[in-house]
Amino acid sequence: MSRVGDHASCIYRNPNEPVEARVSDLLSRMTMKEKLAQMAQIDKSVATPTVLKTLSIGSVVSGGGSAPMGRASAADWAHMIDFFQHYALQSRLGIPIIYGTDAVHGHNNVYGATIFPHNVGLGATRDVDLVQRIGAATALEVRATGVHYTFAPCVAVCRDPRWGRCYESYSEDPETVRKMTSIVSGLQGSPPAGHPEGYPYLAGRNNVIACAKHFVGDGGTKRGINEGNTISSFDDLEKIHLVPYLDCISQGVCTIMPSYSSWNGSKMHSDKFLLTNILKDKLGFKGFVISDWEGIDRLSHPHGSDYRYCIHASITAGVDMVMVPFRYEHFLEDLMSLVESGEIPMARIDDAVSRILRVKFVAGLFEHPMTDRSLLDVLGCKMHRELAREAVRKSLVLLKNGKDPNKPFLPLDRNAGAILVSGGHANDIGLQCGGWTIAWHGDSGRITIGTSILDAIKETAGEQTEVIYERHPSPSTLARKDISFAIVVVGEPPYAESLGDNAELKIPFNGTELICYVADRLPTLVILISGRPLVLEPQLLEKVDAVVAAWLPGTEGKGITDALFGDYDFKGVLPVTWFRNVDQLPMCVGDQCYDPLFPVGFGLKFNMDSQPQ
Repeated sequence: MSRVGDHASCIYRNPNEPVEARVSDLLSRMTMKEKLAQMAQIDKSVATPTVLKTLSIGSVVSGGGSAPMGRASAADWAHMIDFFQHYALQSRLGIPIIYGTDAVHGHNNVYGATIFPHNVGLGATRDVDLVQRIGAATALEVRATGVHYTFAPCVAVCRDPRWGRCYESYSEDPETVRKMTSIVSGLQGSPPAGHPEGYPYLAGRNNVIACAKHFVGDGGTKRGINEGNTISSFDDLEKIHLVPYLDCISQGVCTIMPSYSSWNGSKMHSDKFLLTNILKDKLGFKGFVISDWEGIDRLSHPHGSDYRYCIHASITAGVDMVMVPFRYEHFLEDLMSLVESGEIPMARIDDAVSRILRVKFVAGLFEHPMTDRSLLDVLGCKMHRELAREAVRKSLVLLKNGKDPNKPFLPLDRNAGAILVSGGHANDIGLQCGGWTIAWHGDSGRITIGTSILDAIKETAGEQTEVIYERHPSPSTLARKDISFAIVVVGEPPYAESLGDNAELKIPFNGTELICYVADRLPTLVILISGRPLVLEPQLLEKVDAVVAAWLPGTEGKGITDALFGDYDFKGVLPVTWFRNVDQLPMCVGDQCYDPLFPVGFGLKFNMDSQPQ
């Protein structure tokens, strides 16, 4: 049983009292141990009833790929999270937990959820309203499972496609990223006129707590190395990487996550100037700062490894909640010691806990801590899949359409005699979804419910048209006279974070060779499935008839055929520079020596006209 009734007369229990009054009242009732426990976010695997009930832990997390069981349903998730919440509410003061997960392109840890295109594809749409609607749909699917909090959006400005998180960035252009922050209002709801600047906001139970990340400069590291060093003046950091956070803060974003990376050698998780002086004081951010997964562990003492130092450096810099998935006991012991010794002032602890409680009150967790089971059926519903399909077709960028300017190759004839489809990415839901899908790094195969590109082609082609699929077509197939054209679908394997760092950016799995092999024999359309631009050799571009950048489209493959067969025209434009060769990198729009293969804003329509932005 919850102990809510034990505190019914308390100010913090009264939803009619101002949030700040509720925060002050609850804070005044908390012991030191309870305050410090609110600053910890622990993994679900160690969130036992005893821990939740006796420590009053602040938050529980499912990391990438962490689910209640194999193909867990929305109800399975809701049951698990309500189980945790039941014991959290039995703590002395009955403070609910926040349950968090990485729902970064839909509720991507959950089997059967709608998987939207990754951010780089959404950046290609330039569609602010679409992105906001995707945020709202994602929020509904997240709340359907009982989750309160998503570590999204990533508002990094990717300045080098060699970075393994390039697909998590909407664009290399800060202004495009700023526009795409409309997803915050989709996730959390739009704050009303007059809402205090910087104050966290959540519209209601159909919305989720959002997290702008990774503060700040994560997309600007040298050579695109993940968790690397961004070398720049503060003016450039502010002009390029900081500006999207202003838009997130103005929309009432509840939380912000520091980056693993550094700025001029200073680790973000311990940079007081950026986390406190700039983010909290200058920009007026009133939500809480949460570390990345074991983010404080990446800090290093000048004289060697020292976890106590890591805690001291991050908390005094301005981190309020620490994602400390497994070693929470060690964390709480050392944090208590630092407070008792005066090395971390009590005022810093009270500030951190006040920020966490403020978000919990704003989110309505005290009034509605348990899952709203009426939402269970929205997970992967038809309306959301249609929205994802719309996002896919609007994200596609047509790079080439015909060898002769007067004879466009697209749209395709759905009543062709036969169509050859080849390439491993044509018939693989996992590959078209990419990283952060079911598993942290993603996976290949039918990892969730969706429509593959091959399935979409078969559904769209005419009844009399034969669709032939061979991953690597045989000479006899290529020699068939009844094949009108080939569609070759190639691209990257799934990856996330550092394992995605790539200094060569060639089309994997001998993709270039496969394309040329087919294009030497048949008219050929190439569909690239990737989280970033890849090397397009001159001979490849000469041989093929059309090229479409489809990014990482997610589960709704019919969004691709919507455009290929002419039901909709292409709308997408490049959110990042398509380089000629990797020796040019880093190269971004606005550089003095800007000589791309295709510039930012490039994208063809069926009539061959470019549509620069």
